Amino acid sequence: MASLNVGNLGEYLREQRRAAQLSLRQLAEAAGVSNPYLSQIERGLRKPSAEVLQQVAKALRISAETLYVRAGILDEREREELETRAVILADPSINERQKNVLLQIYDSFRRENGFVPEPDGTDETPGVDETLKADARKDDNPHS
Repeated sequence: MASLNVGNLGEYLREQRRAAQLSLRQLAEAAGVSNPYLSQIERGLRKPSAEVLQQVAKALRISAETLYVRAGILDEREREELETRAVILADPSINERQKNVLLQIYDSFRRENGFVPEPDGTDETPGVDETLKADARKDDNPHS
């Protein structure tokens, strides 16, 4: 995990707040934190919790994961993986089974490229091959 870089986080929050055309007071109110506390975060004097960062991100309409990375709570690779998974899971054009298969393929590629440790065999989710074979059997037998 990266070290806490509160100054960088504060500068980034200030930039995002200004881009959203919000006053410090407006953002503090929308995020449910006090005006002085938010000011201290922006100046790099306070270390906000993940919960506070999530509230601020929601008020700014930005990714909480981006703030977690800026604060050193989450590293960049973890953020990218979470965002990829979130996009897949939120896609209304594919069904749950397809989302599951897509995530399994994604995990397989990450393992192949050395980004995720090999599974320890305790995963109860069927593998991609088994899922695809089962789906093919269903498609071949219209009476099932």
